[in-house]
Amino acid sequence: MPGKNQKENITLGDGFILLGLVTEPFLQKFLFVLFGTTYIITIAGNVVIIIVTRLDIRLKSPMYFFLVNLALIEMLYTTSIIPNTLKNLIDEEKYISYAGCFIQMFTYIAMGGSECTLLSTMAYDRYVAICHPLLYTTIMSQSLCFYMTLACWTIGFLNSLIHTVLTSMLPFCHQRLLNHYFCEVPPLLKISCKDTYINELVVFFIGGFVIVGSLALTLISYIFVIAEVLKIPGLSGKWKTFSTCSSHLTVVSIFFGTVIFTYLRPTTHSSIDHDHVISLVYGVVTPLINPIIYTFRNKEFQRAFRMILQTRHCLFDHIKPNSKTEI
Repeated sequence: MPGKNQKENITLGDGFILLGLVTEPFLQKFLFVLFGTTYIITIAGNVVIIIVTRLDIRLKSPMYFFLVNLALIEMLYTTSIIPNTLKNLIDEEKYISYAGCFIQMFTYIAMGGSECTLLSTMAYDRYVAICHPLLYTTIMSQSLCFYMTLACWTIGFLNSLIHTVLTSMLPFCHQRLLNHYFCEVPPLLKISCKDTYINELVVFFIGGFVIVGSLALTLISYIFVIAEVLKIPGLSGKWKTFSTCSSHLTVVSIFFGTVIFTYLRPTTHSSIDHDHVISLVYGVVTPLINPIIYTFRNKEFQRAFRMILQTRHCLFDHIKPNSKTEI
């Protein structure tokens, strides 16, 4: 818990005290190492996805175009949360300014909403590829992919703008002690001095429309995919076709499950410990496992990655200076 001086400062100031995940010094150091390592791996993995996809001409299909956007979203998403969390794990005050709090909130909600809609777009892409393979290149044209991706980003930003503005207009009390490790809507509503019924309705209906709507489109796409897969003769043929969608289904299940549990329920029914664990899953774990799922289970991507490494190695061997200097 913060000391007396911290309470006085935060009452008179314009920021929040983030109480964080743990108070024991040893656990704070452990989480600092764990989160720091996770952040490095997450950024590195998503950067590799972007670089490999852009360098290999064979990875120019719509699926990889969407994957590049997902990688960019994940990097921004995790960057909005983890760096400040790392600072607070080693900083005794654990302070975040009022502006910093709502910039953080806007960023992660925008990225979360964009990811929801992008995952449904990727499900539609798999539906077209499996159910209409001969028309795939015609339907999933470059212009359509661009506008679909633009729509995903736009929906995410507009959804975030609504929640951020409405939450920032609330008055806050209780010395502005935020029982969380980053600025999120549910814990901010709990410390407001004003009735938050309208805010909860907006979160439930507008946020729910983005989340549930995206999930519904994803499920509809996969219902058609499963129906098409069942028509394929032979078990091996069914498994080979459906395995191309299994990585996407894994990401969808984890991401939508945790987000729905967090946002589509009343704040009065939430548990602090449960909220911390759930937010760790969609805020830290999901951005970490996405590159792993999409790359280690994708033979085409693995082949492109190995070829790029071999090309760079050969190039390095050619430009390496001779061991003997000519006179």
